[in-house]
Amino acid sequence: MSEFIKWFKDLSIEDISEVGGKNASLGEMYNNLTKLGVNIPNGFAVTASAYKYFFTKNGLWKPLKELFKDFEAENIDELKRVGKIARELIMKAKIPDDLKKDILQGYKSLKKEYGEGVSLAVRSSATAEDSPTASFAGQNESYLNIKGEENLLQAYKMCLSSNFTDRSISYKYSHGFDPLKVYLSVVIMKMVRSDMASSGVMFSIDTENGFKDVIFINSAWGLGENIVQGTIEPDSFYVHKPTLKQGYRAVLKRKLGNKEKMMIFSKTLHKAILAEQFTKNIKTPIEKRLKYSLSDEEVLKLADWAVKIEEHYGKIYKQYMPMDMEWAKDGIDGELYIVQARPETVHSQEKASYFEIYRLLEKSNILLTGNAVGEKIGSGKVKILRSMAESEKFKKGDVLVAPTTSPDWEPVMKIASAIITETGGRTCHAAIVSRELGKPAIVGAKNSTKILKENQEVTVSCAEGEIGKVYDGILKFEIEKVDVSKLPKPKTKIMMNLGNPELAFSLAKLPVDGIGLARMEFIISNYIKAHPMAIKHPELLSDTERALLDELSFPFDGDMEEFFIKTLSEGVATIASSVYPKKCIVRMSDFKSNEYANLLGGRHFEPIEENPMLGFRGAARYTHPNYAEGFELECKAMKRAIEVMGFDNIYLMIPFCRRIEEAKRVKEALAKNGLGDVSVYMMCEIPNNVILVDEFLKVFDGISIGTNDLTQLTLGVDRDSEIVSFDYDERDEGVKRMVKMAVEGAKRNNKYSGLCGQAPSDYPEFAAFLVKIGIESISLNPDSVLKTIKDISKLEE
Repeated sequence: MSEFIKWFKDLSIEDISEVGGKNASLGEMYNNLTKLGVNIPNGFAVTASAYKYFFTKNGLWKPLKELFKDFEAENIDELKRVGKIARELIMKAKIPDDLKKDILQGYKSLKKEYGEGVSLAVRSSATAEDSPTASFAGQNESYLNIKGEENLLQAYKMCLSSNFTDRSISYKYSHGFDPLKVYLSVVIMKMVRSDMASSGVMFSIDTENGFKDVIFINSAWGLGENIVQGTIEPDSFYVHKPTLKQGYRAVLKRKLGNKEKMMIFSKTLHKAILAEQFTKNIKTPIEKRLKYSLSDEEVLKLADWAVKIEEHYGKIYKQYMPMDMEWAKDGIDGELYIVQARPETVHSQEKASYFEIYRLLEKSNILLTGNAVGEKIGSGKVKILRSMAESEKFKKGDVLVAPTTSPDWEPVMKIASAIITETGGRTCHAAIVSRELGKPAIVGAKNSTKILKENQEVTVSCAEGEIGKVYDGILKFEIEKVDVSKLPKPKTKIMMNLGNPELAFSLAKLPVDGIGLARMEFIISNYIKAHPMAIKHPELLSDTERALLDELSFPFDGDMEEFFIKTLSEGVATIASSVYPKKCIVRMSDFKSNEYANLLGGRHFEPIEENPMLGFRGAARYTHPNYAEGFELECKAMKRAIEVMGFDNIYLMIPFCRRIEEAKRVKEALAKNGLGDVSVYMMCEIPNNVILVDEFLKVFDGISIGTNDLTQLTLGVDRDSEIVSFDYDERDEGVKRMVKMAVEGAKRNNKYSGLCGQAPSDYPEFAAFLVKIGIESISLNPDSVLKTIKDISKLEE
């Protein structure tokens, strides 16, 4: 067996020192996971011994050692000069004949296995990369679709020289590696022709906050380089690991990316020796941009593989080991393949119980938005760089603004206070490097180089959900550092109010006993955007409204009901997943008629009411001829979330239920729509709910007190009216007495009692009152959870 060539079948993770992280991982998977159904293309490693042999035979060690003597990696001009000389030395050298012979013999074997027309992926594999503490992501080059012996040999040499790119040298120094002792192996494997299909990246953890229960997949048409470089916004998908392992087959969450470009191999002839290497970006056809680049079945197959890969590497490292994977779909054979896997290096290093919460203390004009990377806040002066040639003007603490960034920019990125790019998704290299450096970044912030001005002071906030915001000026913010393991555990259950699914994963670390109020309205207004009855009766819409609805439902093959049901069920399930298997109480829709009218097509179905707060809302709608079909859609979405997606921790809640007869009608409607076996609570917010609590609890399984409406109706104060807002106070003795009566009624009937209004979030003394009367749970706004846990624990001592 040659010391220069090792086939995947002869490799394992133990061989990193000889074949580098990429090759060792491919060998590990090829030997252990192909038998579990994971597709890995075959190939071989050209070893680190071959790298050292190449350098020794060409006498390169001495001049390189001299070159790096007294080298200062922080000096960007020096970095560029030294890198250029090192690469030229390697490219002028010759591949020794015996090494050349072994590489070409391996090529012949791959042609025998896959056919004479097989093309190759030639990829760098550094001996220090893909460890649990350093990823080396994108530091060295890869060459794709290589055909022909001369092209293959040239690609091999170019990989070796890429060990001395500016970014690779800088990365080694910043991570404490000697650039002359990080040897390079090279992967030579079957090329997966994703230029004719799709490709992307996948993580077995959420990349922004370390939420462990999901698999995150990015996907785009064509070669994956556009995702890596951040030149497009890819499609994104999440799959929930615990329910997937139980056999449920459903996407948890999805977002359609713009996918403006797709990278394919150029057909243009070129005199250069790597004629087949050249790629080009073309405009993605509009029908592909408006469709997802993976089917649900393909997403779930990749998710299955991600679980198997994560579990296998967990056994190797004898600890939980989230993984960062690359996948590609072959447009010729139609199969999906895993082409790389490595340990995730940011969240895997964090202490599970420890996290930081960044909060803005003031606001200003929002200048632009994009995809948030990380959950931090940074501020400083804007410096717009269109290439690294302008890097000398960049100073430590500046905010980097660029059309896009590649790993070449790492020396500048590590001294930035924040990073903003015009293009890119959450798994592009700019995002990956920003996370490793612990910098807040906003990618895909369109026209940022035009909107922002040189030296303008800005604050970059990635602490407000998935949408990152750039504010005008330097704003004050605070950082709360919390060790959850040291927090007390109160007897009264502390739950959380949540409507925005974008915040769910970032809030999953909060030590709550579940979600006490998941608001359906946010999902309908922000993701579906259309009135439920417009979905059922598109024939009543104007041409403009119908065109907008057609565009929204296009990714779902134009099926409007499927669009509504999947979007709503996935939004609710995303919230439920953040606390799974703990309870998640989902309130059925509680829009008022004026709010419904603002949805797409809503004006055709809504009455004009003088006081919508007391009008056609809540339970009254669900069995009314004007909305019963809309309620049916809501029920189908909840049935899908519970039965198809596997979130049996979902409990339903009925808002604004005025009378016993109405309660019974709603329960019958739920049963008719397949939800007869689901636990259903009543939102206790009308005085009649309190007065007849025993009767209502014969219909419902529990109550959750809504102090906002209960206060309004007890005191006769319209909470939408500013002129009498001074009289709106949940701490009024009459309101408190109502709350106490409701809790006592639930206890008397051995039913659940909780409270999900605003009061305990705003007033610590109200939370104390709830503990005193023995309520089962208190549901709070997320920013009040930690303080209230501490306060209540003291009360219970």
